[in-house]
Amino acid sequence: MQIDIIVSRVNSAADLERVFAIRKTVFVEEQNCPPQLEWENEEVSVHFLATVNGEDAGACRWRKTEAGYKLERFAVLKPFRRKGVAGKMIDAILNDLPPSTPHIYLHAQVAAMPLYLKKGFVSVGNEFEEAGIGHFKMVY
Repeated sequence: MQIDIIVSRVNSAADLERVFAIRKTVFVEEQNCPPQLEWENEEVSVHFLATVNGEDAGACRWRKTEAGYKLERFAVLKPFRRKGVAGKMIDAILNDLPPSTPHIYLHAQVAAMPLYLKKGFVSVGNEFEEAGIGHFKMVY
């Protein structure tokens, strides 16, 4: 079966609600992240929605911080994992950043590090915990 993955920048409140629903399923329900940690910096972030054959499949965002541009909240729903959705989201988000972006970084869950390594990120520093999950800072 043909898989049609589309990653779009969110431009409506309705699409932002779809993004939030994906993140709630993945982070709050599956990974038991505290909801109060999940919902922050929403208004200063640029959000993306990924669909597979028209079905909501994934979400991510970027935001400008004092340290540079931070890529965040990469979430893919279970039925769509290991199908290339996260890789397409990384490509879309990197292509959306302003030209000559000085510093691009993210906090990768340990289990997701191989994907980011394939996309050209490198880990820096020691492992740390966010929302009870091991992470590494990675830079592009």
